[in-house]
Amino acid sequence: MFKDLIALTKPRLLRLNMFAALGGFWVASKWDLDYMLMIWMLIGSTLTMASATVVNNYWDRELDQKMERTRNRTLPMGRMKPGAVLTYGLVLGVVGIAVLFLLVHPITGWLGLLGWFAYIVIYTMWLKRSSTWSTSIGGISGAMPPVIGYCAVTGEVDAGAWILFAFLFLWQPAHFWSLAIRRVEEYREAGFPLLPVVKGVKRTKLQMIPYVLLLLPTVVLLYVYDYAGIYFLIISAALSILWLIHTVSGISAKDTEKWAKVNFLISVNYLMIVFIAMILDTTRG
Repeated sequence: MFKDLIALTKPRLLRLNMFAALGGFWVASKWDLDYMLMIWMLIGSTLTMASATVVNNYWDRELDQKMERTRNRTLPMGRMKPGAVLTYGLVLGVVGIAVLFLLVHPITGWLGLLGWFAYIVIYTMWLKRSSTWSTSIGGISGAMPPVIGYCAVTGEVDAGAWILFAFLFLWQPAHFWSLAIRRVEEYREAGFPLLPVVKGVKRTKLQMIPYVLLLLPTVVLLYVYDYAGIYFLIISAALSILWLIHTVSGISAKDTEKWAKVNFLISVNYLMIVFIAMILDTTRG
């Protein structure tokens, strides 16, 4: 039971988002950390994100039965009742949003609500079942964690918040489409109108390029606006260029399965390394 409760929150995704939230908090703090505020921010944002993933599992339970990757999840396997899962998800959300509003800053509560709404209503309930734009527009929710972390310190949505939002928003499509290309037939059978299903793998590879390309100016802007230092710029710019080169190589790749797997791994490691560099080389106040 406890294992299923944890699995419903998609812990791997939570870890990435928690790290992104910590990165945003650190950048805004400039090494002058309010540790209690940071802890409450991490608790509130993590519970809010966990709520969204649990409700997502509830809403997708029938479609998850159709895919090999998801048919062993808690609800498709019948290990918990749907009503209990929905209640669990909503309780997590109420507690998480309350923590953000009352113990962090009201603006983080509103941002948490926006991210939750974007993920559940716009992405899960609407676009995921009806449009190839689901991945791109759904990126709004995935881009919220570093903004929440940042605004917990600043109390306002300024240039730094928008740059962090842009960075995570642009990172997500190439990351997810790399996985979707490998699972395209499963998504087709399940009835998800993802870009590689509707427009084809080649079109998807081409559409990934501008997203990865635009990551470069976002990391440059973090340096230009004095949020991070020169070492961050060198590391993140080099990684952005390397990822771009590999993404472009997908157009002529003979083994699409292998290329997509490597591109997915690059995307995960790229995000982790860039945020580590951002934290370590944050400009001191």
